[in-house]
Amino acid sequence: MNKLANDLGTQKISTLLIKQAVPATIGILVMSLNMIVDTIFVGQWIGVLAIAAITVVLPIVFLISSIGMGIGIGGSSIISRALGANDAKKAFLTFGNQISLTVILALLFVILGSIYSAPILNLFGAKGAILPIAAEYYGVIIYGVPFLAFAMMGNPTIRAEGKPKFAMYAMMVPAVLNIALDVLFIKVFDWGMWGAGLATSLSYASCGMYILYFFLSSKSELQIIPKNFKLDFPILKEIGKLGGVTIVRQGAISILMIVLNYSLYKYGGEISIAVYGIINRVMMFALSPVLGVTQGFLPVAGFNIGAHQNERVKETIKKSIYFGSILGTVIFIAIVIFKEEIIGIFTNDATLLAQTPDAMLIAFLVTPIVTLQLIGSAYFQAAGKALPALILTLLKQGIFLIPLAYILPIYYGVDGVWWSFPIADTLATIITVFVLKREVHKNLK
Repeated sequence: MNKLANDLGTQKISTLLIKQAVPATIGILVMSLNMIVDTIFVGQWIGVLAIAAITVVLPIVFLISSIGMGIGIGGSSIISRALGANDAKKAFLTFGNQISLTVILALLFVILGSIYSAPILNLFGAKGAILPIAAEYYGVIIYGVPFLAFAMMGNPTIRAEGKPKFAMYAMMVPAVLNIALDVLFIKVFDWGMWGAGLATSLSYASCGMYILYFFLSSKSELQIIPKNFKLDFPILKEIGKLGGVTIVRQGAISILMIVLNYSLYKYGGEISIAVYGIINRVMMFALSPVLGVTQGFLPVAGFNIGAHQNERVKETIKKSIYFGSILGTVIFIAIVIFKEEIIGIFTNDATLLAQTPDAMLIAFLVTPIVTLQLIGSAYFQAAGKALPALILTLLKQGIFLIPLAYILPIYYGVDGVWWSFPIADTLATIITVFVLKREVHKNLK
């Protein structure tokens, strides 16, 4: 395997984390910026309800495409450990099975998503004046989902073979294209939400095609070999165990979105869904550096776990948490200082400008500690321990946030929705720290 992959077991940990995390952060930042600009464009050029429509539709899209993400993360964990153990045959077979599984399942769920579009949109909160706008957007964007699923499968796999810069480029290509197409389709051609959906769908296609190009080129060591497309049950089982964590997590996020949109619409109407749409975009962008550290952690930890270098694994955990916590603190301070200015970028609607800043501040309240939860659950994925990874991953969105987002608004109205975020983060972090410390003490002596 290539020198960079071997470096995962020998180079200084802080250097490796920077090499892995910086490209991942840049890629996530650009992708998040893409979604922010998309929201700004529809908010400024189409209207407040367009922001609400995107807030409803995108969780559906990401639920379907999370199949690819789960297969990618599950497979990349196997590949990282196989590379660490010098088992190239298993790495190649895993990669071939990743491709087959992604294509089959993504196409199946896209077909089902198209057939049952109306009840799905209604379930996710497309009610009242939001419904026709959301349906127009969904009707176009759904055709780009198979490409997005393939891209989500390929991106962590590229990082697993030690090529973080190419993973970064794969995330930048669709972001740049989507911004350009948004201007052309929405502003110039005046195609409204249909144009916004077409721009996003084409950007997903560009991302999938770029990743396919990478794997077909000489730059990738995980070459596409047809004989490895034949599904291998032991490999599928291992991918399913680890990738299922991501898929179940995204499923929990989707259930959360159903509950959030229900509570927001019931206690605050369409405007509250638009408020959350803005907060969600800002959160995705602002937390990109922390998520980048987590993405950088996975291949470094996975390789060294496979190579049985426990001291390097412990150092990777400590330094990832240290770097991520510093970044989280800086992010929170920036939100406190610039919250009004940030909201003003998205809209000039007086109601949104009045309601969003305080809600966003509450949602970001415990940002400085979120890295502890992210790295804790990521460790168990890197180690191939599916059950604890699943439980820890579900703590925030599934176990705590869903019931809190339903119950608290009964007593505190819309404010109860916003307070559910920091409470869920705090509870999930406390439990994750306890479990991770026990694991390190028991298995990384």
